Amino acid sequence: MGVNINTKLVHGYKGYDPQTGAVSFPIYQSATFRHPGLNQSTGYDYSRLQNPTREELEKTIALLENGKHGLAFSSGMATVSAILKLFSPKDHIIVSDDLYGGTYRIFEEIYKKYGLEFSFVDTECIKNIEESIKPNTAAIFVETPSNPMMKITDLRAVAELAKSRGILTIVDNTFLTPYYQRPLELGIDIVLHSGTKYLAGHNDTLAGLIVVSDDEIAEKLRLIQKSEGAVLSPFDSWLVLRGIKTLGVRLDRQQYNAQKIANWLKTHDKVEKVYYAGLPENPGYEVLCKQASGFGAMISFHVKDEKLVESLLERLKVFIFAESLGGVESLITYPVAQTHQAIPPHIRERLGVNEKLLRISVGIEDADDLIQDLEQAMR
Repeated sequence: MGVNINTKLVHGYKGYDPQTGAVSFPIYQSATFRHPGLNQSTGYDYSRLQNPTREELEKTIALLENGKHGLAFSSGMATVSAILKLFSPKDHIIVSDDLYGGTYRIFEEIYKKYGLEFSFVDTECIKNIEESIKPNTAAIFVETPSNPMMKITDLRAVAELAKSRGILTIVDNTFLTPYYQRPLELGIDIVLHSGTKYLAGHNDTLAGLIVVSDDEIAEKLRLIQKSEGAVLSPFDSWLVLRGIKTLGVRLDRQQYNAQKIANWLKTHDKVEKVYYAGLPENPGYEVLCKQASGFGAMISFHVKDEKLVESLLERLKVFIFAESLGGVESLITYPVAQTHQAIPPHIRERLGVNEKLLRISVGIEDADDLIQDLEQAMR
């Protein structure tokens, strides 16, 4: 029976523990598992290889993304690191130029010295991608909506171009989650998430998730996962499973709040420009409407005077000045000094990630309270 994604979110892969009937899937807090006899296994041997709680999460995220294989890691950056190990020295990867600073850092400061080549391109324009392809291009890595400028990449167009050239495609789907966007359905090869964010949803755990449909890619990633050991613990797997159950209701509320706040920010005399994927004037609005069912709850905005930033951050009472995003609490971040500090100043400036830019992750609080908080902080 085909079921709506809201039902999939609540019930997950198995829905309950088949051994005991426990409605909340158990936390199998064990490092190792007893063998019934010589050359016999219960299917679980050692938790670095597989654990029942992690397996339930991996199968659940694969189900939600309409993929075949899911893998759970100890953080979002651990997923990026695992994916990069699919490639060899001298391989070239095209990357969205507007992306999380930690991703830029791992590309430029860690994996570049192992011989991988990276080109940072405005993937909002498919022609830019096509013109950046080299004979050794092995993959295209995309964030959409991008962090923090909310650029939208046409995933169908990227997938078609890449397949015609034998290039792998990788999409960070953290901002929209499978509730709003499922890149595999659009032809993308590999989807990753920082599960820390919307999937877990409560700012209480670190997690990373990968979903693929190709058996060969999955086998390679499994080898990397079990050999390097950056696996998600049973307890953290359970926290993400618990968070996923309410993903739909949380995201719908967060998106409602975000749309209300974005429209209010547009009218404020101290705000220069608002970047939100759900605004019709956003350059990628029409593309996003074709490939996703929602816009998410991330907003960035430029203030007219950078002197306002410090006082605004100090005066906020409901918004919390902290890194990260996607939780039930509304957070505000200063990208130039926090999430995007690792990106060279000349690149940040070109993108608009400057001293006037603030980014907010809208939570589930009352929208009017959040607006009032911003209003009093900007006086």
